[in-house]
Amino acid sequence: MLVALRRVMRAVDLHSRRLVRSHGLTGPQAVLIGEVIASQGLTAGDLARRVNLSQATVTDIVKRLEARGLLSRRRDIHDKRRVLISTTRAGQTIYASAPPLLQQTFVERFESLPDWEQSLLLSAMQRIAALMDAEGLEAAALLSSEEFVTARDFDDGAPLPGDVAG
Repeated sequence: MLVALRRVMRAVDLHSRRLVRSHGLTGPQAVLIGEVIASQGLTAGDLARRVNLSQATVTDIVKRLEARGLLSRRRDIHDKRRVLISTTRAGQTIYASAPPLLQQTFVERFESLPDWEQSLLLSAMQRIAALMDAEGLEAAALLSSEEFVTARDFDDGAPLPGDVAG
């Protein structure tokens, strides 16, 4: 059981590292860009609710992506109190070229299973969470090795895809 759990954790970690190396994006960053592309003109609060992350986490990720020229923020023309987040052309390009996120592939495969098998797996995972005293922990529906990891944490000095000069 522990070996199987470790394999799952390792798969998540390897996928996260590959995404950072190939596209300069962490899983949460890619999820945010994808959601902004799907719904242009979101506030940080709206975006946080859609991706099931805290507003503080979303704000931090948006600032990093804005600094890289992948997202932009602007005041709503109808309500100057609201700041809307949208993707830049560079953000759309890097997202379009990124591989599918691990959770997207997983969800597609999981949903193709018969209902009885989905129920069995869900029950087993809930039991594992309980055995690990993890059932009360908050968790986003993101398969990423670390929620707050930045692309710079994996940087070997080379510029990352989508980095802006300066």
